[in-house]
Amino acid sequence: MIIRQATTEDVPAIAALEVVCFPADPWPEDFIARRVDKMLVAEDEGVLCGYASLASVLDEGSLDSVAVAPERRRRGAADGLMDAMIRRGREKALAFITLEVRASNQAALRLYEKHGFVPVGRRTNYYEKPREDAIIMTLVL
Repeated sequence: MIIRQATTEDVPAIAALEVVCFPADPWPEDFIARRVDKMLVAEDEGVLCGYASLASVLDEGSLDSVAVAPERRRRGAADGLMDAMIRRGREKALAFITLEVRASNQAALRLYEKHGFVPVGRRTNYYEKPREDAIIMTLVL
C-alpha cells in the first residue's frame, strides 16, 4: 500500500471513487480538481483505491472525506490515509482535526476512534439521501 500526495492526474479516479462510495451526493470532478492539493491517495497494487481530504484554516483542521473502494477495503488503505493525514496535521501545527460521520456508519466510527478521534457533538439531519444525523468527532493534536 502506497500513500502519496494526490495530483491532477488522479482527479478522474477520485471522482469515480466518489460515485461508488457516495452515490447520493458525490463531489463533482471540478470540485475535486480545486482541492487536489489537500488530498492524499492510497494505491494498492498500482490501483488508486482510496483518498482522504484535509482542509485547514489557521490552526483548525477538517477531515472532509475518507473513501476506499469497497473491493479494496480491509487492506490498510484507510488506516494509512488516517495516519498520513494526522501526520500532515501535526506538520501544519494544527491544534485539532474535526470531522462529521454518519451516525449509522459503524465502520467509520470505529476507524476514527482507533485513530484517537472522540465524539464531541451531533448535527441533527446533517446528511440527506437518506436524511441522517452526523456525529462530530475531534482529535486534539
